[in-house]
Amino acid sequence: MNMIAFVRIATLAAAMLFAIVLPARAADTVTADDTARFLAGMMPSADSPLTPMTRDPAWQRHAKFFDTAFAQLEQRQLSRIRAWSEAHLAAPRPTMFYMFSGPDFLYADAFYSKATTYVLSALEPPGSVPDLTRLPRGGVGAALYSVERSLSSVLSFSFFITKQMKTDLHAGQINGTLPVLYVFLARSGKTIRSVSPVALDDNGATYFSNENPGPNPVRGARIIFAGSDGVEKTLYYFSTDLSNSGVKASGFLKFCSTLAPGNSLIKSASYLLHSGNFTTVREFILANSATIIQDDSGVPLQYYSPKKWRFFPFGRYAGPIDEFPGRYQQPYAELFRRAQPIDFGIGYRWRTHETNLLLSVRVPDGGSAGQETSSAEPPPPPRPRKPRPPAPVEPQRGGGFFFWPR
Repeated sequence: MNMIAFVRIATLAAAMLFAIVLPARAADTVTADDTARFLAGMMPSADSPLTPMTRDPAWQRHAKFFDTAFAQLEQRQLSRIRAWSEAHLAAPRPTMFYMFSGPDFLYADAFYSKATTYVLSALEPPGSVPDLTRLPRGGVGAALYSVERSLSSVLSFSFFITKQMKTDLHAGQINGTLPVLYVFLARSGKTIRSVSPVALDDNGATYFSNENPGPNPVRGARIIFAGSDGVEKTLYYFSTDLSNSGVKASGFLKFCSTLAPGNSLIKSASYLLHSGNFTTVREFILANSATIIQDDSGVPLQYYSPKKWRFFPFGRYAGPIDEFPGRYQQPYAELFRRAQPIDFGIGYRWRTHETNLLLSVRVPDGGSAGQETSSAEPPPPPRPRKPRPPAPVEPQRGGGFFFWPR
């Protein structure tokens, strides 16, 4: 064999070896999407290093538990919420704001599935999701159990309970809101394309990776994902204080204003927007939202301008649960005398027969009262009545504070 032939054979052999080794090296990488599917009790991709771990009895039990829990949630609430939104939201904006949300992408997506940018915010830190293949022996089962425990209240009642979340989201190697966001994205049929840390400076400018945002930044995570249609969307989660002193000292609302106007969702928000310590974020929501979907823990009716908003109440207003005394709203009660029926529960009053949901639609500037992004017929304005004492409130299990302490 001459030298030229030998070189050709050696080159060909090296190329074949590279072709064999390259996919193997690529398969060694644990992607964020495979991690999300694994945590959600769904099979990761066939060549993922996580796939052999699905033979663990702990994972198989976890998968069955989540299959059942999410199937029930889909039937009981999520499918009905999507149908309600399809019927009553005619022209949603690309941006969706969800203040006091925690990691609740599940309901953000159900109410505003056509949004392309989601901005969620709460006090809880984003945390981290480690390479699950590097967890110590027996660590996977413990990690999966902590995820289940952190989701127990939202799967049962539609909201997180603060005291439990403070414990659950700080336990173990899987911590913060990211693992919950991963589960909700996977169970909502999304494919995660990328995940990166993000920070905001005082002016609301975004910084990624190792960029320096300056002192006291607002930190969070940015997740790029796609649904079954392949359309790429963005989810931001920021850990930030939404009290007046908190937002005035940060660039969070300045960042949000670059994405405004949008649509807003407020539920199980501990009635914080009723207090004088959250007026700045309340004013931002009212000034930068085309529609607001809320339960009675959201913006009190008295702060809406009747000339700028049309109201579409659904369900029944039974007043706040016992954990929030003094938050009864007489104008809300009057408005809900003409409410339309609803077939799902939401918020602290999570039982369908006692839930309340208010869709507020901004009247376009310079437009008539009939020009609005809802197909629902508005009720007549409430008649003024003399104040009366709060209606009795039935005790309810599962109620609890959300993320901010009172």
